[in-house]
Amino acid sequence: MTVSKAERGAMNSYRDYACDLCGSAAAAPIASAPFYTNGQAINVCRQCGFVYVPRRRPAKAIADVWSDELFQNEGDMSVTSYSARVPAIKARQLFVAETIDTELGLKGKSLCDIGAGEGQFLAMVKDEYGGRPYGIEPSRRLCAKLTAGGLENFCGAIEDYVEAGQTKKETFDVVTMMWTLECSSAPRDMLKTARDLLKDGGHVVVATGSRVLVPFKKPLQFYLSPQPVDTHCLRFSANSLRAILTVCGFRITFINRYIDQDWLVVIGEKSDDVDVTKWQGDSFADVLDFFERWHQESQKHYANYVDT
Repeated sequence: MTVSKAERGAMNSYRDYACDLCGSAAAAPIASAPFYTNGQAINVCRQCGFVYVPRRRPAKAIADVWSDELFQNEGDMSVTSYSARVPAIKARQLFVAETIDTELGLKGKSLCDIGAGEGQFLAMVKDEYGGRPYGIEPSRRLCAKLTAGGLENFCGAIEDYVEAGQTKKETFDVVTMMWTLECSSAPRDMLKTARDLLKDGGHVVVATGSRVLVPFKKPLQFYLSPQPVDTHCLRFSANSLRAILTVCGFRITFINRYIDQDWLVVIGEKSDDVDVTKWQGDSFADVLDFFERWHQESQKHYANYVDT
């Protein structure tokens, strides 16, 4: 088989990663994952139970995918790949906004959203809660939309924001990562940058799907897909999300009742008193068993389900 120059370049752009939480290279593959991902591997760390994709493209490449491929065809909702206007996404943004307002208060607070997307969450923070929002977003088209909506923003990835020296110019009361951290090639770097963005005593809010080691809330084929799996290269449990925040210097102040809610929301306070060695992972055997049971249940009850 002849491999084209473009295909060789695409293959060469990938690199192999160890566990993002503990750094161990010892991992076990989730046996059922390739059934849903067209052969792409998803691993579980044998040391801490963290679920991650081992082969990934560079951070900029993944940011470009989200900017130019997944947010597209904005004028036609029937073919839009991803949009914050979808009712389910509106609901989860409201859930996060209400959580922040209840736990921290938003009125008068400065808030930076990493991966601001279409800006619906920022508009909500500004118009409904009286906050002072700012967005970091790599898509030029979406940044133009943010600007048109009167929302301050920086156009670029978080790495570009750091390189531009922006972290030295302004700090925030709250930094949010809403369904963004799991798409990062280097989550600890992103969290450490978020820490630099915060004022002393400020808070980071990470929101993601509540899926790992909780009741099977959706068929596995709705969680994994044949699309490049490095666009969602991390799969957080409650333990692993709390742990990665801890090792990055955040004191956990809030976690929602994720066991029966669709979302997992953790708030961490920037603190110099955090013992970064004290965190709890998951049993890798339990995680592997969980995914096998999830696979069996999905095939038993939803194998022929057609989303309408």
